[in-house]
Amino acid sequence: MEFKQLRSFVEVVHRGGFTQAGKTLHISQSAVSKQVAQLEYSLGTPLLERTGSHIRLTAAGRVVLQRAEAMLRLQSELQSELDDMQQLTRGELRLGLPQLGGDTLFAELFAEYRRRYPNVTIQLLEGGTRSIEQAILNGELEVGGSLMPSDPAFAWQAFCDEPLDALLPVDHPLAQQPQVHLEALADTPFLMYQRSFVLNDRLLQACQSLGFTPKEAGRSGQADFLAALVAAGQGVVLLPSVVARGLVRPGVVRVPLQAPDYLRWDIAFIWREGAYLSKAAQAWLALLREYPLNRAVP
Repeated sequence: MEFKQLRSFVEVVHRGGFTQAGKTLHISQSAVSKQVAQLEYSLGTPLLERTGSHIRLTAAGRVVLQRAEAMLRLQSELQSELDDMQQLTRGELRLGLPQLGGDTLFAELFAEYRRRYPNVTIQLLEGGTRSIEQAILNGELEVGGSLMPSDPAFAWQAFCDEPLDALLPVDHPLAQQPQVHLEALADTPFLMYQRSFVLNDRLLQACQSLGFTPKEAGRSGQADFLAALVAAGQGVVLLPSVVARGLVRPGVVRVPLQAPDYLRWDIAFIWREGAYLSKAAQAWLALLREYPLNRAVP
């Protein structure tokens, strides 16, 4: 049983004959007759009684007509929904955003996406690189922002590549320097990120390559809270420049950091390698390419 057979049968009944149905369907009368005959054969019962030029539904035909009309209606609605999704008048975006710097970088983007595609539902998760990567592999997220991946399980699109700045208490001995070298902070307590943040691993690697292990003074995924701890004299925090610039406040000084090249905030949007990307996700990635911060900084 095929939809074209159902459609021919319904049109024959609605139009009162095979000739009229053929005109509506833009096919020959014989083609209509063949499709209805094939439908009767596949169902194993006659659907129409033919008396000369007149037709009449059998008992089975009345049941099939009711179901066929419903099936054709559902098919039409399905096609309309798919067409809507193609035009992004409907759909869902399952998106992960970095917790660090999300308000600075992504609030405007998020608002612009909602303006362009108001009927797309957005399921949002915030977290560190590890939690976002795991959510993508689990199928909880379709696309998410993380540090540039090295795992071949992920495909990616670069977004930004930011150096780090040091936020120091205003009375720190290095607070008035034009820049600070990472090794010069060996005796200063470090305020770290949550354990799901891969930036912690890069910081530890960079410090150890310079001959010291950072002294941990606390952890948080909230940049505002980390900056407040700096203002209270609790230590130094290293943050992407684009984030650090907005966190300077009384008691806090921002100083550019000199560190190994790999100690950067190189954000990419990732998805599972080989996975189909929905139109909603493709539209998000296209919007990112319009945003000026998507160009990597040398």
